[in-house]
Amino acid sequence: MGRIRQMIRVNDRDIWTLFDSGARNTYIVPDVATHLATTDLPQPTYTKLAGETKVSSRAAVLVGEVAGKPFHTEAMVIDDIGTDEEGRVIEILFGALAMQQWGIRLVPENEQLDLSHYPSEFVEF
Repeated sequence: MGRIRQMIRVNDRDIWTLFDSGARNTYIVPDVATHLATTDLPQPTYTKLAGETKVSSRAAVLVGEVAGKPFHTEAMVIDDIGTDEEGRVIEILFGALAMQQWGIRLVPENEQLDLSHYPSEFVEF
């Protein structure tokens, strides 16, 4: 498991993001969700995150750019993701499923993302 922190671009805004391979799903805070298409979930989703149970009643289509590469993925809206090691508020937690979908790998020793596996096309079987 690894974690990398950096800005990503969402609707012409830079958003502080934690890429966390230990988290399956992607989460965003309500301030980010206000700039995205959202939908109410048929029932709340409960998630254990940072030792707390978080509740999401909405999901969003998160569309943006990582290091200049476009992406889109589903994100659950939760009130608070938490802060990073330096006390900075995390606005997006980018989870393992979205990283796998977009070929994003973590390089923790350099605190960088590896986008060398970013797909130029999706091949479905």
